[in-house]
Amino acid sequence: MSPAADRPDDAPRGTLTVRTIAMPGDTNANGDIFGGWVMSRMDQAGGIAGVDRAQGRVVTIAVEAMTFFRPVKVGDVLSVYTAIESVGRTSMKIHVEAWAKRFRTTLHEKVTDASFTFVAIDEEGRPRPVPNSAEGGGP
Repeated sequence: MSPAADRPDDAPRGTLTVRTIAMPGDTNANGDIFGGWVMSRMDQAGGIAGVDRAQGRVVTIAVEAMTFFRPVKVGDVLSVYTAIESVGRTSMKIHVEAWAKRFRTTLHEKVTDASFTFVAIDEEGRPRPVPNSAEGGGP
């Protein structure tokens, strides 16, 4: 179970990084939003946080323990939050949570979370060092 599973689900962890609305074209045959669509938004948010921290290009190399707690429905506003968990020499682990504000309500529920690992790369696609946080780029 992810570290966030030990926390109450009443407040997101991290910084709001991506916010979008679930549309009818994003549904499966049951009318729920595809899990892959949610995961894509999470990868996008993690990439944004990774680029900010690494001060340059990053690539996703792993996703750990993604479990969907609740479905996302058409009309829900999906908010994706990110928090840097750890930074190595060329890689970083970023905690990503997806929350849904339910259509026509004020209900805000966590739908999934995961840890994404990104590697900083140079223009040739080779791993490069992640700058120290003292040089800018956040935690």
